[in-house]
Amino acid sequence: MQEVELRKNNEEFIQKVKDEDPAFFDELKKGQSPEFFVLSCSDSRVSPSVITQMPLGKMFVHRNIANQVALEDESFSASLYYALKHLKVKKIIIKGHTDCGGVKAAWFDNDEEALQGWLAHVRISLPDNNEGQNITIDELTKVNVIKQVQHLKEHPIYKAFGRNVEVIGCLFHVESGELERL
Repeated sequence: MQEVELRKNNEEFIQKVKDEDPAFFDELKKGQSPEFFVLSCSDSRVSPSVITQMPLGKMFVHRNIANQVALEDESFSASLYYALKHLKVKKIIIKGHTDCGGVKAAWFDNDEEALQGWLAHVRISLPDNNEGQNITIDELTKVNVIKQVQHLKEHPIYKAFGRNVEVIGCLFHVESGELERL
């Protein structure tokens, strides 16, 4: 998609929104109060607001490869803090997806130096490669999401500010569009 096409699509978006609700952008500029904080994979096929058809302002989203909760990730920690302390989100969703390249790379021992630091986080969440030879990538992705839910509940920021905030694990099926609650 070229820059011209991006601009054209943006103009169409603006017109469609204004046609449906002329005051939408005036309300949007007043601030946000999203119900959900979403940790999602960076994969371009799995945009949380697109697959749930949520309008702007309803989801506060953080994305990284294979939807990892990593204590060392200052960006994630800051997003979690802001979502809980300032936005007062009511639910946290950790959303993985089938055919996850990050899970594949971790499982099949990708050796690209630039990825090793991040893939180490993913590997921690997967079973020992020698024990799970018959497990599919999609099953591994479910295991990863469930582990990230556990990691989030152990995160110091969640412990300090997340009381009574539900944490939900989901798997988006790229082959069907279904969002499965785990």
